[in-house]
Amino acid sequence: MASAAMSVSNIKTAFAHTAIEPFFTEGTASVSEDQRILATAFADDVVLTSMDDGRRIKKIDGDSESVTTLALSPDGRFLVVCSRSLQMKIYELNLPEVRLVKSIKAHEGPVIVLSIDSTSTLVASGGADGVVKVWDLAGGFNTHTLRGHTGVISALRIFGQRGSTKWVLASGSDDTQVRIWDLVKRKCTAVLEDGGHVSVVRGLDFNVDGSLLISGGRDKVINVWSTKNYKLLNTILAFESLETVGFLARGILTDSQSQVIFSGGERGLVRLWSTTTGEELSTEKKILKTSEETSISDILYHPSWKNLYAVLSDQTITDQSLESIDLLTSRRILGNNGEVIDLAFVGPVNDEGFSPYLALASNSPEVRILSTSSLESSVLIGHTDIVICIDASSDGLWLASAGKDNEARIWHWTISDGRSGRFELYATFTGHLGSIGGVALARLVEQNKYPKFLVTGSQDTTVKTWSVPKRFESGAVVSKPIYTKKAHEKDINAVDIAPNDEFFATASQDRTIKIWDSEEGEVVGILRGHRRGVWSVKFSEHEKHIVSGSGDKTVKVWNLRDYTCIKTFEGHTNSVLKTIFISQGNQVASAGGDGLVKIWDIKSGECNSTLDNHEDKVWSLANRADDRVIASGGGDSVITFWEDITEQEIARKAEEAEALVEKEQDLANFIYKKEWKNAILLALSLDHPGRLLNLFSTVIANNEDPETIMGLAAVDSVIASLEPDQIGRLLRRVRDWNTRAGTFVVAQRILHVLLSTFPPEKLIEVPDIKKMLDALIPYSERHFNRMTSMMEDSYVLDFTLRQIDEVLSIKVED
Repeated sequence: MASAAMSVSNIKTAFAHTAIEPFFTEGTASVSEDQRILATAFADDVVLTSMDDGRRIKKIDGDSESVTTLALSPDGRFLVVCSRSLQMKIYELNLPEVRLVKSIKAHEGPVIVLSIDSTSTLVASGGADGVVKVWDLAGGFNTHTLRGHTGVISALRIFGQRGSTKWVLASGSDDTQVRIWDLVKRKCTAVLEDGGHVSVVRGLDFNVDGSLLISGGRDKVINVWSTKNYKLLNTILAFESLETVGFLARGILTDSQSQVIFSGGERGLVRLWSTTTGEELSTEKKILKTSEETSISDILYHPSWKNLYAVLSDQTITDQSLESIDLLTSRRILGNNGEVIDLAFVGPVNDEGFSPYLALASNSPEVRILSTSSLESSVLIGHTDIVICIDASSDGLWLASAGKDNEARIWHWTISDGRSGRFELYATFTGHLGSIGGVALARLVEQNKYPKFLVTGSQDTTVKTWSVPKRFESGAVVSKPIYTKKAHEKDINAVDIAPNDEFFATASQDRTIKIWDSEEGEVVGILRGHRRGVWSVKFSEHEKHIVSGSGDKTVKVWNLRDYTCIKTFEGHTNSVLKTIFISQGNQVASAGGDGLVKIWDIKSGECNSTLDNHEDKVWSLANRADDRVIASGGGDSVITFWEDITEQEIARKAEEAEALVEKEQDLANFIYKKEWKNAILLALSLDHPGRLLNLFSTVIANNEDPETIMGLAAVDSVIASLEPDQIGRLLRRVRDWNTRAGTFVVAQRILHVLLSTFPPEKLIEVPDIKKMLDALIPYSERHFNRMTSMMEDSYVLDFTLRQIDEVLSIKVED
């Protein structure tokens, strides 16, 4: 009995979810001066993200046209968004509330660049029409329209200080010119052509006191100009196409008198330069390069910061420290994880009993490591083609990955500086002739030791078991497996190892699952029954069971004692792509191409819960070590964490049931004492239509106050004092009562009180008032016509009776 009770208590039926959602697709990003808010373009929307914990603060819906540029004011009060619809929208932020200040058609072409001054007063916009405009942020009105460029505006920078009379705007264009505009005099004061650029100008910046101006472009040079006479002081050869340049605050990285320039472009590196000598101060090792071609599209910096943010073309933002000339990357912010093909909880187990990081295979050659509680992330570089599958050891310290480069890799968590840790490449396994679709690490890993073997299954239809090197040798390559077996007739999609390491399973596109002896590499059982290719296979840690998911839309649980199918779960409307055991082996979670995650009870065969938070195929599932959270990842780039709240839900329902009993007793007491006001309000809150109808019927039948509509003044006053939501609940009941001849009188009297008490302005506030009135009108007309007909018939009857009385009276007199 005790075990049965335990089994029931382990069944999960209710889940709450949180998610890591993509928030950056293209364009630029912006960070507030206090570094608490990150604004990014997500297709035609804008997403505001907390820089502290990575949570989404607000999503601002767009106008169905993609965002071309955006900017946050330094004080974080205003957000300016421009899209291809030619609209520029200014929002005032009082988070989580967002108020639209103004929506303006700013230019005749899309706005390409924006610049907000340091006082958060003005915003300059540059468009594809070659016009520069300046706007008041708080009022949303145009202050300047500046014409002179003959090409698309590609760079802007405002210089001005509160209380100063010097307000200058620098603009650059693909006409290769840099123009200087005096915003006080409203005219162009200089055109920087002599020794200037020969290609598109992409970066402009003034130093803190406004004495210097730098410009950088795709002609691979940085020009330093004096703002006294706008003469060229120095030309720095960058030898790369530049997308952004800027000044660091004085004293950063050098003595207080020196000025340092940063630049970013096609190399994907943040580079530092001296304004005086033109020499590069930085080395080539600043940014973690990946196998994908990445460039820097923007660098976000404020003079008060001790760091800067490099915005990369792959929607990654790197946070780089200015504490040293090396510009060490303190964290990587991944704006879009792409299609999440596989995932696993990794990292050393924390005090709460689970690994705090997620490893992702996300349709790229890199394995991404994400913190589950912040924006912190990193990438593991090594594969040369897309990573398809990953697996983690039970202690979270070992990670295996494999993919389309026909290779598998093992990564080991190492402590790098005495405090923080990271995964480092332990060994590479080569030998397969096709993409590796399944990889699994040996489950028995003793503390401070390594997994003894690795199993891989490939499109070449073979399965290989590899011996893991005993000692760490960075970049060690293993090319000779323990054994290689021809396993299936078609691609191998998944591999898993039993908890005791004695067996492993392979699932194939040939519709079969095979169970292998790990030591000998011999088949000990074949599981047949799926009608399509098998995408997933997983051993239970608590029973001799295995679960599989297939393209035939079913989930099957198999008994490993006799290799028979003991349960088949049907419910998905597309291929089942991933299956795992949860709840100490009492339940199965499955993910499908229908975008759903389903939870199944093995004993009853019922679906306990259907979890829906994905808009594309759900490729991956992982159960956290504490058995409290399931993570799912899909083709929509969303990673969802499903937390078990079954106990809380049971407790909540018990509390609600207890409160309901108490309210039921209160209602009975109110009715007994004829406290109609309290009784009606409580019956409304409990949503008891039968009790409510009996209350009103009793009051009308008693008719204690004939002068009132309902027959009792207290009831009329209760109805007249209802709030809009209460009126809505009552009207829904009136609508139903009005459809029946036996109850329409009650409905019409209540309706009479409502319409004679509340003005139209009040009734409009009632939710769905139009639908309810539309439903009331035809039945009310029918009742009115029937009553009119009855009245007419009663007049005929009265006339007939009077005539009979007259005839009888005449006869009596005779």
